[in-house]
Amino acid sequence: MRIAVVGGASTYTPELVDGFARLRDSGLRVDELVLIDPAAERLEIVAGFAARILAAYGHPGRVTWTTDLDAGVTDADAVLIQLRVGGQAARISDETFPLDCGCVGQETTGAGGLAKALRTVPVVLDVAARIRERARPGAWIVDFTNPVGIVTRALLDAGHRAVGLCNVAIGFQRRFAGYLGVDPAAVVLDHVGLNHLTWERAAYVDGVDRLPELLDAHRAELAAEVEIDEPVLAALGCVPSYYLSYYYGHDRVVRAARGASTRGARVAQIEARLLDMYRDPALTAKPALLGERGGAYYSEAAVGLIAALHGLDQDGVHSVNVRNDGTLPNLSANAVIEVSARVGTDGPAPLRVRPVAPDQAGLIAHVSGYEELALDAALRGGRHRVYRALLANPLVGQHDLADRLTDKLLAAGGEHLAWAR
Repeated sequence: MRIAVVGGASTYTPELVDGFARLRDSGLRVDELVLIDPAAERLEIVAGFAARILAAYGHPGRVTWTTDLDAGVTDADAVLIQLRVGGQAARISDETFPLDCGCVGQETTGAGGLAKALRTVPVVLDVAARIRERARPGAWIVDFTNPVGIVTRALLDAGHRAVGLCNVAIGFQRRFAGYLGVDPAAVVLDHVGLNHLTWERAAYVDGVDRLPELLDAHRAELAAEVEIDEPVLAALGCVPSYYLSYYYGHDRVVRAARGASTRGARVAQIEARLLDMYRDPALTAKPALLGERGGAYYSEAAVGLIAALHGLDQDGVHSVNVRNDGTLPNLSANAVIEVSARVGTDGPAPLRVRPVAPDQAGLIAHVSGYEELALDAALRGGRHRVYRALLANPLVGQHDLADRLTDKLLAAGGEHLAWAR
């Protein structure tokens, strides 16, 4: 199997490579892993380290790399997209400009998330069109590029064979399994919502929901992990992802962010140190510092999903971004949701989802409506479409804020938008 990684010079990539090497028992035979990125010098560093990781595990596959997208995706059986348009500088901007208006600054939600969607969707669609032309028939696109829900909908609307992937659910699965003392594969989550707007409503082991006892025994730890007040978890009776802290604790998050270093600035420092490490020819295993970069369990999630899409894990349940198609009855059929699904060669089939509580259903519908407007703005451009998407976003939602944020977004990131230059 030939697997291509678009954005292969990312410092995430060794985590992915480690997973392909370490999880060979999944049955996924990787003969060639081709890393694709326009950043030639950085690509050579990351690819060289990736090759050493495979060799250290005794993996028979080979790592190749190229700056030529067309050559890289030719004859690929699967393509992972993990690109970042504008690099960390654009991320830092996304995390900064909304704060001037008293709004959350974050790269996947709120005004910052919209900025990222606007510059990312056109690039991903161009990449996907070239994959369609050159990859093997039936090749799957796995999107790890944020904002995953919006990007995945863009891909599906354009007719691509695509699945969106996030590592939030697999992180909870691992945490719950550790508390319960069971194998992670034994834990099946009732994971529901939209990308970066999800709740874990149950954790089944042998058909029995163990989440109530986990909340009783570990509520304080879980609340600290997701940075949401403990009474919120008690009231909800489930575990929200930490992205819900931007909704449940908006003003507190903004106060803490003002005057503090951004996550993007911290990541840029980590990346510089990681690249120095990757240059060392004696380094053959991913360094501990990579864990601070983010993306925990990304490799397990990606390897498991690709194996399932190629018929190598018939019973596996994966949390993925897929068409709604009636799964959540209060959303349009074309909306993209993030839920637990059984995955096979025909793609993901969402597990039956029990009714969603009114407060969660309302927020999901609100954000889903914003995402539809955000995608329209990314595809067609125009200040008025950006403004309308911001007005619809529950983290903005007021005319004065939406109007000011529109101007700030375009001033900060217009260079990445063809229609705004």
